[in-house]
Amino acid sequence: QVQLVESGGGLVQAGGSLRLSCAASGSIVSMNVMGWYRQAPGKQRELVAFITRDGNTNYADSVKGRFTISRDNAKNTVYLQMNSLKPDDTAVYYCNANRLSSAGFLTTYWGQGTQVTVSS
Repeated sequence: QVQLVESGGGLVQAGGSLRLSCAASGSIVSMNVMGWYRQAPGKQRELVAFITRDGNTNYADSVKGRFTISRDNAKNTVYLQMNSLKPDDTAVYYCNANRLSSAGFLTTYWGQGTQVTVSS
């Protein structure tokens, strides 16, 4: 049973930066894909960024050039570096992990979320 714990959220002014961390209780190398999602009040959850086991990354158009997802396997931690923050980035950010077994069974894990608030 894998548990994910996010940290690093908070209140920041527009143009500032935050670094979110997602610490896993187990080895993240067993995960096929790890990502960050966010959900603002009254809006649906959206994928912000993901990183695959081999290190390939992808980003939502709204955060390209501003956010960077990375992984530290030795620390079993995934990071989201957020620069040039905008008020529209305000949301609860969730860490996500997905593991596909050799038998084809998909297991998905979610963190509890961390609040990011960007003021103008």
